[in-house]
Amino acid sequence: MNYNFYTKYFTAYKTIAFSLLLLCTASVYAQDIDLKIPLPPNDSLVIDSLTTDSLQTDTITTVIDIDTLTSPDALESPVKYIAKDSIRIDMKSKMVYLFGQSEVYYEEIDLKAEEIEIDMDSNTVTAKGKQDSTGKYFGEPVFTEKGSVVNSHEMKYNFNTEKGLIHDAVTHEGENYIHGKKIYKTPDDILYIKNGKYTTCNLKTPHYHFGARRLKIIPNDKIITGPANLVIEGAPTPIAIPFGFFPNSNKQKSGIIIPTPGESGQYGFFLLHGGYYLALNKNVSSQITGDYYTKGSWASNWLTNYKKRYKFTGSFNINYSVFKNGFKEFPDYSQNSNFFVKWNHSQDPKARPNSIFSANVNFGNSENYSNNFNSTGTEYLSTTFNSSVSYKKSWTGKPFNLSINGTHSQNTLNKTVTVRLPEVAFNVSRLYPFKRKTAVGKQKIYEKIGISYSMNTKNEVTTQDSLFATRNLDLLADQFKNGMRHTIPLSTSFKVLKNFTVNPSLSYSEIWYLESINKNYNIDSNRLETDTLNNFVRGNSYSMGVSMSTKVFGMYQYRGKMIKALRHVITPSIGFSYVPENNSGLRSYTDANNKEVDYSIFENGIYGSSNQIKAGNINLGLMNNFELKVRNRKDSLGKDKKIKLLESLNFTSSYNTIADSLNWSNIQISARTNIFKKINLNFTGTLDPYALDSNETTSSITKVNTSEYDRSGNLGRLTSANLAAGFSIRSKNTNKEKDSNYGTENELEYIRANPEAFIDFNVPWTLNMNYNIRYSKPQFQSSIIQTLNFSGDFSLTKRWKLGFRSGYDFELKDLSYTSVDIYRDLHCWEMSFHWIPLGPRQSYLFTIKVKSALLQDLKLTRRNIANVF
Repeated sequence: MNYNFYTKYFTAYKTIAFSLLLLCTASVYAQDIDLKIPLPPNDSLVIDSLTTDSLQTDTITTVIDIDTLTSPDALESPVKYIAKDSIRIDMKSKMVYLFGQSEVYYEEIDLKAEEIEIDMDSNTVTAKGKQDSTGKYFGEPVFTEKGSVVNSHEMKYNFNTEKGLIHDAVTHEGENYIHGKKIYKTPDDILYIKNGKYTTCNLKTPHYHFGARRLKIIPNDKIITGPANLVIEGAPTPIAIPFGFFPNSNKQKSGIIIPTPGESGQYGFFLLHGGYYLALNKNVSSQITGDYYTKGSWASNWLTNYKKRYKFTGSFNINYSVFKNGFKEFPDYSQNSNFFVKWNHSQDPKARPNSIFSANVNFGNSENYSNNFNSTGTEYLSTTFNSSVSYKKSWTGKPFNLSINGTHSQNTLNKTVTVRLPEVAFNVSRLYPFKRKTAVGKQKIYEKIGISYSMNTKNEVTTQDSLFATRNLDLLADQFKNGMRHTIPLSTSFKVLKNFTVNPSLSYSEIWYLESINKNYNIDSNRLETDTLNNFVRGNSYSMGVSMSTKVFGMYQYRGKMIKALRHVITPSIGFSYVPENNSGLRSYTDANNKEVDYSIFENGIYGSSNQIKAGNINLGLMNNFELKVRNRKDSLGKDKKIKLLESLNFTSSYNTIADSLNWSNIQISARTNIFKKINLNFTGTLDPYALDSNETTSSITKVNTSEYDRSGNLGRLTSANLAAGFSIRSKNTNKEKDSNYGTENELEYIRANPEAFIDFNVPWTLNMNYNIRYSKPQFQSSIIQTLNFSGDFSLTKRWKLGFRSGYDFELKDLSYTSVDIYRDLHCWEMSFHWIPLGPRQSYLFTIKVKSALLQDLKLTRRNIANVF
């Protein structure tokens, strides 16, 4: 053959080879395809997107099909690889080289690195990063399999055996971070680590870690270490463990709860909240803990949490404690037993929208929180405990609603308890019986008449909390009051003269009881005898009324540069209500003076008696609102601003046209406003229009039918008043990016270069203050009660926060309950300091601990209570 023949043959061969090469990379423009090309024995191909004119793209994607591999250990799935820079395929050595942000995908395995080598003969992939001009590595390998992520300096992995070797790696398992010089991966995904570090800190150089020569990671189970030493900020500590088991699963695990030690001057040394956590199943968990004090006191607590997804969630907590003060040999010895029960249950609204059950129970003895120094400040200051268990039922498309409730209210000051069990309410929403089904033209007045119905029945007892015990059940049963009340209101509304709204109403009410009383004066014993009769009795009452109201607008224009106008809105109302005389349930007996004395057989009823006194009241009301309209100084074409001077100023009273004296009722005054959108002011007051009889003794002072205006020139006597002022202010967020480098590797460098970002006097802060003053003068003696409470916090940086809470007792002329809280965010750690400097709960609590719940027992606590300052 001549030279031209060889030249033509070689040119044709190159053309065919280049065409096949284009087919290999066709997925750049369309989709991934399988390569089924016989590999030439002695040649190599280079694909470079930066030098080939036909491939002007940043990414090259190729899929290797197992049919082309000559290895007997062929893979079951194709391997997909991507490189941003270039891909080089060595046909002779059966190697693929990826350069620039390379990625390899095989089944559930993702591998990303700056440079990747694939050995198609042994099915092994090698990945590593690359150094820049400063010697810093970038694009280091990131290996992901089944949600488990491993970051490393260099790694090798065999797709066939599923074994891997990783150098200088960091793997992330849930909240766990494990660093290792070498990591060996087995086919069952277990990792063996040499010279490892275990931590929950997500930094490349963690703030703390447990250092161990050997670690083992079992996915979704646990992390096991040999002898390990705690290292903080690179400095070894004396804290070491012979071996370690760390949870590595989202599943609940049962285990021991380590107690918190401390010291109290009153109770001695103690261990708090130690016990056992029991994970029953995915829906229910429980823990039993106890407190032990060296001077004889103790406490126990049982907490159970439960949750059914899309159904309900709740918790149940029982606490019992015995606190001993002093020694039995001394006369000042005392012992207090306390108990408390909490139950919270809430139903998912979507579970059963028309049938809802909920519970919020707080029940125990009155001294539980005052005697227990472990209670929070809010619990210690609480004077009432309230409980409620309720079931509500409604019917779709029907106007009916049913609720069944059990309630409990306990006052810790007077130690009284009110229990209402059960209370049933059935309501029918307002119906319009005269409304046309098909409305034609304007609505008639009678079509607006609405009628509704409500029924309420309850069983209630109020007594001392000391009587609530099992041995007193018979006594408590006799003290319960019960009954039923029915109410049918009828009302409508219409306009008169376009500007007046008229609201007539009519109401019928009826009460039912299973008990009544009978009074009889016994002449022989010279005393009044009252008997309780077990029989069904009923009483009823009627009332009717009509009211009319309108609005009057007043405007006064100003010619000033800022204020444009003053607007005054007046809402007067006048009405008449009538209650007829009702002798339902009225009885009488003859006393020792042979006089007839009237009484009601419903006197002890839970809903009281039916109305017996006829009344015809003219009801008067006056509502006021004052606003300023101010020009917009920033924009002459902008919208004017409205400033509320008084949001409301209201006066109400009534005149009884039927009474023979003292016809006017008290005048009620209320006012509300907001100053600078920051300070809220609320005022209520009561004026009695009648004077007192100054000639009577203090023990029997009564009002006389003489107005206070005639006697002193005043509109009335101020018998009570209350003024509440409160405000809540906060700083503007002027430093949103402050501490943005916190938690990063260059944090110290950033602080040195930008100290003003960490020491800034424009710090975020809040301040809340509430002041209340009550004035009371029902007769000639007056009293004033004042309270002041304030709280707030400020943050010098995002990591430091200081909060405070206190008040002033004007009677004792001293600070009330005061507490100070300091919080420091240490990235993966946190520090808190709670201090009560004054009062009987004088104490402090210092805690520094790991944030992660996995290592919640890794903490240092210092606590001292009472007589330590």
